[in-house]
Amino acid sequence: MTELFLDKFRALVPAYFDEPWVPEDGLSEAELAELREGQDFPLPLAVREFYLAVGASEDLMEAFHYVWDPDELEIEDGFLLFMEDADEKFVWGIKADQLTVPDPIVWRRNNARGSWKNEEGTFSEFMLDMFDWVFDDEAE
Repeated sequence: MTELFLDKFRALVPAYFDEPWVPEDGLSEAELAELREGQDFPLPLAVREFYLAVGASEDLMEAFHYVWDPDELEIEDGFLLFMEDADEKFVWGIKADQLTVPDPIVWRRNNARGSWKNEEGTFSEFMLDMFDWVFDDEAE
């Protein structure tokens, strides 16, 4: 299988923690499959490789917003929800009809209004930019 995003996500560990990436930072194929047992929707390639690369790294999964563990993923309101902010004001998702796209566009829902806004970036772009923003902001 082609790994398009795995190395970019693995590179987050040395970039922000000055430590080499180790397999324990991510989930194994078996762990991911076990956590997704009973889910009847596909994961986009970028999302799947994100979990394989850093899905076990609490430092990244809870860096600013909370990226949901694979067993917490759910489809609601026509979107696969994967992340929320600490105050639960916003949730991020991918349109459910785009789950076969390797790197789909991310949307943000304002929970109070129930309205969705296009984040104008793919999952990989959005996540890499978010971590860059979080960790650059902490350095200041």
